[in-house]
Amino acid sequence: MDDLPDADGAALLNAAEDARLAPSILNTQPWRWQVHGADLDLYAEPDRQLVSLDPDGRMLILSCGAALHHARVSLAAAGYEPVVHRVDQAGDDRWIARVSIGGTHPVHADDTTAWRSIRRRHTDRRPFQATVPVPATTVAALHAAADAEHAWLHRVDADQVTYLRAAAVGAQTIERKDVHAEQELQEWTGRAPASGDGVSPRTVVAPAARPVPLRGFGLGGAVMLEPGPGDDRLAEYLIVVTAGDEPVDWLRAGEATSAVWLTATTLGLAVSPMSEVVEVPGARVLLRSLLHRPGNPQLVLRAGVETGTTAPAASQRRPAREVVSDEPPARHPDGHR
Repeated sequence: MDDLPDADGAALLNAAEDARLAPSILNTQPWRWQVHGADLDLYAEPDRQLVSLDPDGRMLILSCGAALHHARVSLAAAGYEPVVHRVDQAGDDRWIARVSIGGTHPVHADDTTAWRSIRRRHTDRRPFQATVPVPATTVAALHAAADAEHAWLHRVDADQVTYLRAAAVGAQTIERKDVHAEQELQEWTGRAPASGDGVSPRTVVAPAARPVPLRGFGLGGAVMLEPGPGDDRLAEYLIVVTAGDEPVDWLRAGEATSAVWLTATTLGLAVSPMSEVVEVPGARVLLRSLLHRPGNPQLVLRAGVETGTTAPAASQRRPAREVVSDEPPARHPDGHR
């Protein structure tokens, strides 16, 4: 990195390390970062794709989009203006995006707050408060966060929750009957702490009565979190939607997911994702029917007010040495998007 000022190179490396904390499908963390010259390249890790649950790679690329947004937030908080080239994946489909430094800017309070939320953000699958609704101003802020990332949110209306429940129950039933999908869930659930990835039973909640059930992860009698006093009746269900349905749209959906989640964290909300309703085609068709305008559902986020003051255990993370490198890059395709 001799041609990059030390401070700029450190900022790129720090951004890649901060991006390790991004949410991902089953906490697979399917990304790799490479710093070279004045650029930070993001690659997908095909070996971490869930080939049964995510055969098209939608959730893999969406997860990489969340990491990309985390890196952008890190650079902004360090006073740098990130410039992103999203790659046309018709060539080497492992290469997702390139981040460069376009200049500097004064660090605003919002930049610092978003960066701090990277470390505070977590997944909470416990039922949310039964007496404290999400303020309308907060919901509006979440919509604005998605809009800024070339996506949008559909808020599931009260009279649509029944249909969301049907989509969730149907998707979960289909996946439970799929031997290969069950094997993937078992592979990525309860992994050894040394792996630094996967869904820990400490973050999964025992079955509880709620309007829309969450995926059970096939843990059976494993030790899980107690549901607590909430019931999810005041939970907000938000569908992340994009106009297109190509890999670059999945990437944008991931960036929007990160933006919405960090905004929710800043405003005191907890979030958990519901990906099974997108993984199963029939459930995704039902989601699409709920939209008030044409679009492509990419993920459902469940948001609300936590019932306690103690957050669930943090998800495991791979060490930086496994996901961040300053070695020379592999060959790249010519096109950018």
